[in-house]
Amino acid sequence: MRMLLVGYIMGIRSERRLCEEVHLNLAYRWFCKLDLNDNIPDHSTFSKNRHGRFRDSDLLRHVFESVVAQCIEAGLASGQRYAADASIIAADSNRQQSTPKADWNPEAINPEEAPRAVREYLETLDDAAFGAASPVIPKFISHSDPASQWNGARGGPAYFAYSTNYLIDTDNAVILDVEPTRSIRQAEVDAVKTMIDRVQRVHDLKPERLIADTAYGSGPMLD
Repeated sequence: MRMLLVGYIMGIRSERRLCEEVHLNLAYRWFCKLDLNDNIPDHSTFSKNRHGRFRDSDLLRHVFESVVAQCIEAGLASGQRYAADASIIAADSNRQQSTPKADWNPEAINPEEAPRAVREYLETLDDAAFGAASPVIPKFISHSDPASQWNGARGGPAYFAYSTNYLIDTDNAVILDVEPTRSIRQAEVDAVKTMIDRVQRVHDLKPERLIADTAYGSGPMLD
């Protein structure tokens, strides 16, 4: 768990490199409660735990919500005014390993033979934040991570990406909730409602005002 946090906070995306960094960095060892003589998990073992035990347990969500609850208790978040926006996160995929939309047929994929990322993509086809967010098929679909979105929102070369949607209490800029989606506006707008409902259910907070840019000013969102 602590090694996962080191990877996320320090932006270490490679599991092999993360294990090497924790092995060499004394500060990381201290944070992970590892002695100088303690062995670091093999990167393949770490990967299996991250994709299996940690993901299935929803442990990181529990830790996040516990921290938010402490912020509310300390008076750092009133829940009266929210701000919402999304950040684009590049996926670990490349254009060379992709299929044009005209040739893409998810019904032809055998889930039993597909890699983990493809199986997860098939499971999200009816998810409002992913496959059901829009009937439009992206220009390209990644072989290794088909749930990611071919995106050119930043004006430069397009790339595969996800959106990380944030709901922020404006009193002290405390992030109250996070929701991942495809990098398209329809999914990001729906994610705001998902986050507001979840914060109300978990922390019993309901905002007086919601701040967002004009891209969120659609009819369903205003309703």
